[in-house]
Order: sequence, then C-alpha cells, then structure tokens
Amino acid sequence: MALISTKGMYGLSAMYELFLTNQDKPVQIRDIATKANIPQNYLEQILVILKKAGFVKSIRGINGGYMLAKDPDSISVKDIFLALEGNVDIIDSLTSYEALNLFYKEGKKDLYGILDISLSNLHKKFHKSSSKQINYTTFGL
Repeated sequence: MALISTKGMYGLSAMYELFLTNQDKPVQIRDIATKANIPQNYLEQILVILKKAGFVKSIRGINGGYMLAKDPDSISVKDIFLALEGNVDIIDSLTSYEALNLFYKEGKKDLYGILDISLSNLHKKFHKSSSKQINYTTFGL
C-alpha cells in the first residue's frame, strides 16, 4: 500500500526541480516535465493546484514559465502534499499487542518528522556530491 500518491510524488518532484533550477527566472513546463520525468499534461494540472496554494507562480510570455513563489525554507514536504492531496492522515493501527502499538506510534512520529522538512533542508540532507543514494539513517529510519 502506497502512502503517497503519484500526484503527490510528481508535485514534490516538480517543486524540487524548481528549487534546483535558477530561482531568478521561470522554468518552462516542458523542461520541468523532462527533468523530473513527469507527463507534461499531468504536470500542468499539478502546477495549477500548486499555484492556487501559493507555492508557485507563473510568468507569461516567450521567456515565461514557473518558479517558486515562496522561499524554499518556508515550503515543507507536508505542505506540498496537503495542497495536492487534501490530507496526509496516517491511519492509527492499534492492536492488542503493545509492541506493535509502540512500533506504529514511533513510525508515525518519524514519518511526520520527515514530512515537516523544507525543500531547502531536504536538499541539504540528501545532497551528496559523490553519491546520489539516499541515506535514510539521517532520519533515524
């Protein structure tokens, strides 16, 4: 069972691509779609939602495109998912086994901690110049 939908992952990928790109000039939608490997038609729908939420802005014209509308330090992964999905609820799974209840409680806390990371901190934590592998132990996972 997936915790995050394709829409959420595509939206996060698009936002991260905008973060990585020069933030002083807009990026055309086809470039975002190509670099983030997102179908362009679907990306257009996602960017409309992110624009309504105030995370991106669009610039018209020949040199137009999309860019971040807010400082990447103020945009959390959770905020992006909330804008696209409407919620990031994690179902409480209580059982008759105390050990499993503790596991679910700790896992939920860890997941919410990961979702609270900003775009810029996400980049700092996972960016490695020599490797593109994600080190999940950074978050205690």
